[in-house]
Amino acid sequence: MQEPVFKVRGVSKAFNEHVVLDNIDLDIYSGEIIGIIGASGAGKTTFLNTLIGFLRPDKGDIQFRLNHLLAYKNSYIYRSVFKKQSLVKQVYGFASQVPSFYDDLTTKENLEYFGLLYNLSRDAIKSNAETLLNLMDLKDASNTLAKNLSGGMERRLDIACALMHDPDVLILDEPTADLDPMLRNHIWQLVRKINQKGTTIILSSHHLSELEALCNRVAIIKDSKILAVGKPEEIKKQFMVEKEIILQTNPGDYKKIVKELSKKDISRIRISNHTLHIHSSKPEHVMLDVMTTLKKSKEDLTFINVTSASLDDVFISIWEDKEE
Repeated sequence: MQEPVFKVRGVSKAFNEHVVLDNIDLDIYSGEIIGIIGASGAGKTTFLNTLIGFLRPDKGDIQFRLNHLLAYKNSYIYRSVFKKQSLVKQVYGFASQVPSFYDDLTTKENLEYFGLLYNLSRDAIKSNAETLLNLMDLKDASNTLAKNLSGGMERRLDIACALMHDPDVLILDEPTADLDPMLRNHIWQLVRKINQKGTTIILSSHHLSELEALCNRVAIIKDSKILAVGKPEEIKKQFMVEKEIILQTNPGDYKKIVKELSKKDISRIRISNHTLHIHSSKPEHVMLDVMTTLKKSKEDLTFINVTSASLDDVFISIWEDKEE
């Protein structure tokens, strides 16, 4: 069994009397992309800030794996992030929601400055900066002042600064917030490239459909606790047993079809863009009824598809359930 990079054990954090994290346990493994999912205010940023030791928990501990050639029997040992801050800062890079670079420095000067903060040698600073400028598609903006960069370039520079010391773990808090779909896609492509080089990536995001295709695992935070952890497909199976039957017919009198359908095993029906959408936990039973109804209504089936729930559907289902 692979050993974790971070071990989160029994972590609780409250601000005044408001509990944000309540007895959180989570293992984060080397080389994975793990997404932290939760509604606004659920505690995602608090969790990430606690993970790196920026915030101290009221209870519990977080340990990070420290590779050590002299460790007895194993090539690694674990240390608390709260007791070994100077060491853990070498392990991770953090790009927060608020950019950490300096507006009046150029793109390249920002990278060089962050290299100095990590006490890198002059050769390492030059080499790492050059590599990151190319990786982040910022080469042409090397001498551009940071304050003159576009929104997408700012986000890429912030991630580059977090990678300047070549950390094993990259932590991204809402890396695509306020970006348009094209720029978001560019950031996710970069995240994949970084991960393919062996970097473990921990990220939070509201763009759940994109996390579904990106992450090896996701962790859902709800009511101050980790509600579930697993592969996106596992999470969907756990929380969404329903499937959606999508069909089109000719002449397409969907109101009549809906009226004739038995409502047994159907949780929701909607008509949208000349298409009928039927949600059911027993699609095989509903399909038989649909076919019988279409024949009775003299409707010709022109298109039908059965789809599983998306991560967005799971998210909505979980938080609608909370409101109820």
